[in-house]
Amino acid sequence: MSLVKERQDTEIVLRSPCAEDGAAVYKLIADCPPLDTNSMYCNLLQCAHFSATSVAAELNGDLVGFISGYIQPDKPDTLFIWQVAVGEKARGQGLAGRMLKEILARPACAAVRYIETTITPDNRASWALFDSLTNKLGTELKRSVMFERQQHLAGQHETEMLARICPEQ
Repeated sequence: MSLVKERQDTEIVLRSPCAEDGAAVYKLIADCPPLDTNSMYCNLLQCAHFSATSVAAELNGDLVGFISGYIQPDKPDTLFIWQVAVGEKARGQGLAGRMLKEILARPACAAVRYIETTITPDNRASWALFDSLTNKLGTELKRSVMFERQQHLAGQHETEMLARICPEQ
């Protein structure tokens, strides 16, 4: 086997998701606690309807990473990142950051000036990812409560903090 072939077999490929990825995305998210699972149908719609602002990461034909995102209808300059999932065999390689950069480089994000997501206060991995992205982009990360545990989530889920990446003021 040639060295080129070996390298191709172990390289993670980033691409736009498609409807056929829906079930694999559902399984990946279920295997990535503390992420909230959505219905398989929801993941199918994410792959089909938001493929221009979402990304799938494959390793040897297996889905090892996925980010769902969309341009907010009332804020066309804002990309909302719904979920970031990196499977166990792809962790520790900076894949989440690479996937975010892939989305931002696409034509669908040409007008994006802001990135928003929600993160629970104790999700250190997600805070680290968005802090790192903020540093790489030379921007600012603003934090505020978006969905409060009692008021919005009936006490069933931790408060979701809004993380908003914006140009430095």
